Amino acid sequence: MRTEDLEKRALSLPGAVESAHFGKRDFRVGNRIFMSLPEAGRAVFKFTPHQQKMLLETEPGVCAAVPGGWGAKGWTSVWFMDADEDVIDHVMETAWRNVAPKTEPKSEQPEA
Repeated sequence: MRTEDLEKRALSLPGAVESAHFGKRDFRVGNRIFMSLPEAGRAVFKFTPHQQKMLLETEPGVCAAVPGGWGAKGWTSVWFMDADEDVIDHVMETAWRNVAPKTEPKSEQPEA
């Protein structure tokens, strides 16, 4: 996946906007960051520690905890260039849901 594809997916989520902090691009909803792009080929996503643990177990070649305290809080690096698109979509929507305001529509769910 290319950076441009990742950006397009991020901005397609309800309420998502592009911004920056510490000189790095990020994507937010409700003024809270769900994804940042610190370097080429790597995105960092906001997960809970439990979500991070599950992702690291299921996608060990694609993901790693961010070093230090940020990683302990759930922030997770994802090398997206060779990652499966379904994995990226799931990761991005999970991170978005983690920060989206409760009043923000939570993207369409399939009817049962």
